Amino acid sequence: MTEFPVDGVVDAHVHLMPERLMAAIREALGDEAGWAFDHPTDRERMEATLTDAGVERYAALPYVARPGAAADLNEWVIEAAAASDRAVPFATVHAADDDPGTVVADAFDAGARGLKLQLPVQGFSADDPRLDPVYEVVAARDAPVVLHAGTAPMFEDSPHVGVERFESFLASYPEVRVCAAHMGAYEVDAFVGLARDNDNVFLDTTFAMSSVAETYMDFDPASVDDDTLVELSGSIMYGSDYPNIPYPYAREREHLLSRDLPVEVQRDIFSRAARRFLGDD
Repeated sequence: MTEFPVDGVVDAHVHLMPERLMAAIREALGDEAGWAFDHPTDRERMEATLTDAGVERYAALPYVARPGAAADLNEWVIEAAAASDRAVPFATVHAADDDPGTVVADAFDAGARGLKLQLPVQGFSADDPRLDPVYEVVAARDAPVVLHAGTAPMFEDSPHVGVERFESFLASYPEVRVCAAHMGAYEVDAFVGLARDNDNVFLDTTFAMSSVAETYMDFDPASVDDDTLVELSGSIMYGSDYPNIPYPYAREREHLLSRDLPVEVQRDIFSRAARRFLGDD
């Protein structure tokens, strides 16, 4: 197995949720994309895999597809993370919740460190005005946000994603640290440009930079050149989507390691960028 070449590795994109919810997500992904999953979904075995790979910390990202479910899920994630010395719990919310700002504020009060929105699945956009109270709470807490803002792997027809919606959010909340998951695929060049021009815009490598990205999402990770990774290493974070990936965990990092990037760039991508995103630096 290809090992990480640096210490203090952070996986910035891991899903930690109740097993019933994970099973429903996997069933939906299987029906839509034909993927099959064999990674465990309980925290202990998930963390065993991450630890064996050399991961020191990970962002535990939840999301809900329907209104009214976020508060309970946030409570579950925060409690699960409290039993771990590796998990950094995030919260989620639905734009149609009765009081989304309070849902997120309560989660932060209970220990959540950031916010995750899976926009195309949840059915609203980053710039949905119903989320304004949420972003006001996020900004006041200096908390980070992870957005599935791109069209990959199966959302090219969704009206809720794309660089224009992300830019609209960014124009209203430029002070919020925000990550466009999956390198912003399939609009990678546009999202890279936003990261280049905005210090608070991050990207994660999740799925898009795996060695099997061409097979599973029709994206060539080599299309992101070494110069881009070097230039933006402080804003590009390693992530995996574990455990909801239809391939071995090692595939997530082996392409990045094959690039023979400078050690300092590897330290940024595998550790320091995520720590800056989380507010630990």
